[in-house]
Amino acid sequence: MGVAIRGTGSILPEKILTNQDLEQMVDTTDEWIRQRTGMKERHIAEKDTVASLAAAACKRALESAGKSAEDTELIIVATCTTEMLLPCAACRVQKLIGAANAIAFDINAACGGFLFALNTAHHYIASGACRNALVVGAEVLSEIIDWTDRSTCVLFGDGAGAVYVEETISGERSGIIGMSQGSSGMNGQMLYCRGRNVKGATEPEINSSDLLVHMSGSDVYRFAVRQVPICITKALDSAGIGTEDVDVYVLHQANRRIIESIAKTLKTDIDKFPMNIERTGNTSSASIPILLDELHRAGRIQKGQRVVLSGFGAGMTYGACVVVW
Repeated sequence: MGVAIRGTGSILPEKILTNQDLEQMVDTTDEWIRQRTGMKERHIAEKDTVASLAAAACKRALESAGKSAEDTELIIVATCTTEMLLPCAACRVQKLIGAANAIAFDINAACGGFLFALNTAHHYIASGACRNALVVGAEVLSEIIDWTDRSTCVLFGDGAGAVYVEETISGERSGIIGMSQGSSGMNGQMLYCRGRNVKGATEPEINSSDLLVHMSGSDVYRFAVRQVPICITKALDSAGIGTEDVDVYVLHQANRRIIESIAKTLKTDIDKFPMNIERTGNTSSASIPILLDELHRAGRIQKGQRVVLSGFGAGMTYGACVVVW
């Protein structure tokens, strides 16, 4: 049984934080940020939550697919910044959009979360456990960023993106045709954020700075430019096609230099790697579905084209998916 993407949706908070704004907050410059990351601005949630952003993206994905919330059977929210431990963000999204008949749960694989969630939905549908799903990546990273750390605060933004997927009909040529994913827990120290003090924990009590994101940028860069091309190649191999057969690569929008390095390693024209990072920053699990929605609505992805989705995140996690649109 095949699984195809039928609709896309996304949303960005109204507030925009520019590089010039950051110049007033930390010791940095617009030129430094643009040269090293490709970012000019990012969106910051003021009243929005992970659940409200995810719900808005899901509603737009349903509208795009011409489907109803009542008929949705599965909701998976990929996030690492949910405001509540209980209930999960997906259950709150279920309530907000009125999807009373859906199974709902969250996945946390950081920036790789959307791909892990999409893979999970694919298996649910392919196994016959359900017929359709909403898969959404949503983050309010601004709540866990150290706004005095110039190495990290310039990178991240908030937002949400979603896709509606369902089983394909007999003879249909579109759908997911290849996947690859993995984890490298031994590299987890490259990018981390401690949660909270837990009663009975064996580790020393954490201080307030541990509740914010810590990252070794150079290590993350080296991991990404090495691992992502390998992961993409495995996904293409599972689909039985090569890099020359791919029309569009929709990569996690972490850093322009990372994407350019991946394109070079794959020996593929950078024009096949559209980016929105200058407007959004790194929105973690939301970055791939946000960009995918923008490309879909702009008509830059056409029926029958082969699209690769790929990214990486804290954990370290990584994944890739090959889709015939």
